[in-house]
Amino acid sequence: MLTAETRLVGLIGDPVSHSLSPRMQNAAFAARGLDWAYVPLPVSAPQLEAAVAGLAALGFAGANVTIPHKIAVVAFCDELDPVAERAGSVNTLVVRDGRVLASSTDGPAVAGLVDAEGASVLVLGAGGAAQAVATALLDYGARELAVAGRNVERAHALASRLHALFHEREIRAEETWPPESAATLVVNATPLRDELPFRPSAGQQLVDRAYNVDGRPTALVSAAREAGCERVVDGAEVLVAQGAASFERWTGIPTPVEVMRAAVRSLSS
Repeated sequence: MLTAETRLVGLIGDPVSHSLSPRMQNAAFAARGLDWAYVPLPVSAPQLEAAVAGLAALGFAGANVTIPHKIAVVAFCDELDPVAERAGSVNTLVVRDGRVLASSTDGPAVAGLVDAEGASVLVLGAGGAAQAVATALLDYGARELAVAGRNVERAHALASRLHALFHEREIRAEETWPPESAATLVVNATPLRDELPFRPSAGQQLVDRAYNVDGRPTALVSAAREAGCERVVDGAEVLVAQGAASFERWTGIPTPVEVMRAAVRSLSS
């Protein structure tokens, strides 16, 4: 039951109706006995600045930020932590003393689920999530990285940004979509679920940030399992990892990770 004392956290994006984050975070709040609630906040691009300012005005404890606002929201935050500043992408907002503090858990979540050291990486997508993931994988020791996107210009822009940060690494943009690559680690940072953006092969590590709300594997996850990929991480597991880090930033207490995982995975049972 919501009361006047309930602390609110929101999900800012467009769209947000498909997200499992409210289900996952509310289960975690309940497990920790917190009078908190997580609510979806559909926000169009022209409303983004007002929405971020409104978090403090309405007494929100914070928010997550999702497609398509992860890069644009940077301009409306009072302070970025080192991870968000380096990535140029934000997915977690904490409201403290009327100020909006920004962080990114997207990249570290993915990097913590794979072995990035010495890897040859292919990142599918060139938006805010791709930018955060690519930066984190290079920070975690990836040897080289390619960016592939349906918008080749955006892929080149992201590759250029990364090259400025990691000028000693081999970083490039793929010229074709869907790409063909012998990368040892492939991350899908696009919202594609039913379309196969890349054909995986045995021995690769494969991470798909996308997920189906009913628990069905995406086309990419199914193909990776059939191909015998060395490691397959689906979008539900990425969601739990990044959401757990956000939870700790808002509440300051340990996350009930297994509760979060059960809340997400129960849809596929």
